[in-house]
Amino acid sequence: IADGNTWNHEHIALLGKCLVSPENQSHAITRHLADYVLIWTTRHAGMYSDDLAKSPHMARIAGSVYPDISPQNFYMDREGTPSKMMEASLLYNLHGWRLDPKIKPLTHFEEAYTTTNKMVRIYKVLDVSEESKAWRKEHGPGYPPQLDAVLKTSKAFKQIHGF
Repeated sequence: IADGNTWNHEHIALLGKCLVSPENQSHAITRHLADYVLIWTTRHAGMYSDDLAKSPHMARIAGSVYPDISPQNFYMDREGTPSKMMEASLLYNLHGWRLDPKIKPLTHFEEAYTTTNKMVRIYKVLDVSEESKAWRKEHGPGYPPQLDAVLKTSKAFKQIHGF
């Protein structure tokens, strides 16, 4: 998954949910969507406009469709300390894996590639659902039935701002 691989607002929200949820919850969805997760980690090269900087926006989009995501609880304070929700998120943990000693080993994702300047990181999704891959091969784009329970928790997106 990558935040640029999107079909519509609801799909962006689902990918946001994957990235801002804890690893175990994220993996339960991600294993039906992708083989790899790509993230931008430019802050390790001194530029702070990476996926972690954009992640509160991802949480807001996810929360606009999935009521279990509370975007107001997903932030980093002025001192650079993440909220508990951010600290538990898949994105935060992928971002800091092997670069921040406080990050615990990953369970469901394996580092596949990190550029020498640490600006791009790619993680292999472990235990990818072969059943979902077979469904997609037969039916084309869309969500496999294994995601029905997650999709049923979504609510219709409503524009709340004037833009």
